[in-house]
Amino acid sequence: MDVTSLMLSVLFGCAGMGFWIYGKREQRLMPLLVGVVLMVFPYFMPNNWSLCLVGVGLCAVPFFVQG
Repeated sequence: MDVTSLMLSVLFGCAGMGFWIYGKREQRLMPLLVGVVLMVFPYFMPNNWSLCLVGVGLCAVPFFVQG
């Protein structure tokens, strides 16, 4: 694990925590689930490019999918 992947993991973990808190407070399922996935997925990404692409994609999901 290098510094870049560690920083990306922290960044997406913080975004996930924000989505999770928002989803729990507003009782909305989509931000809650995306928040959990954003906090967990960095453990399974093999390289920085996939970590970045999947993370940005997951951050955009709640804005396009209303649920």
